[in-house]
Amino acid sequence: MGLIVGVILSWTHWRRTGHILLGLCTLLALIVSVVPVGKGMIVSLENRFPMNLELPEKVDGIIVLGGIVNETITKSRGQITVGGTISRLIEFATLSKKFPEAKLVFTGGSGKLLNQDIKEADVLEPLLDVLGVDKERMIFENKSRNTYENATLTKALINPGRNENWILITSAFHMPRSMGVFRKTGWNVIPYPVDYSFAIDEPITLNFSLESGLKALSYGLHEWLGLIFYRLNGKTDHFFPAP
Repeated sequence: MGLIVGVILSWTHWRRTGHILLGLCTLLALIVSVVPVGKGMIVSLENRFPMNLELPEKVDGIIVLGGIVNETITKSRGQITVGGTISRLIEFATLSKKFPEAKLVFTGGSGKLLNQDIKEADVLEPLLDVLGVDKERMIFENKSRNTYENATLTKALINPGRNENWILITSAFHMPRSMGVFRKTGWNVIPYPVDYSFAIDEPITLNFSLESGLKALSYGLHEWLGLIFYRLNGKTDHFFPAP
């Protein structure tokens, strides 16, 4: 937007202001592409909850958060279209076999505010078949539009017992906010982060890719702003939930 305004102003008697705006936008793009601000944001989120390698012997249920399948394209093309978060479902399938008595829950409706007709949970079954998940054990929550509703609607659907062990699977960078929301509902689930973007000891060094810098910044800002707003709205138990 700044570049567009700068170009327009450059062709008016405000050309000096336009040139300054273009210069500032260029400088900002250079900073974002070189200084790993977004990467630092994501690494701090991913490292907040370590990988949970020691799980209880008895697990009552396993929950996986949506955001894996593009429900609109899948419905339109008649072919499953997944994003980079497919690790969530792969680990979900793996744990479902490790704990054959556990209930299996997928929670995900549609995050598209203007199109609530197609739900992610409703187009997921072919992918579960590919991964060998027993659909007879599955419980689908298809009304949630965001992380807060993932937690509240799933708890209302499951009504877990106080002493039950439930595992929560989601992307590592998304785990702090997810845990905060589930704990706020009174459900102390076991975190199982997946879908890492960086190594555990990833050095925060300069990078020279505008595309990757902007992508990391976008994901990092989205999640940190989510943590802030959820805390201000009383939807999480802490600003930056921890183990």
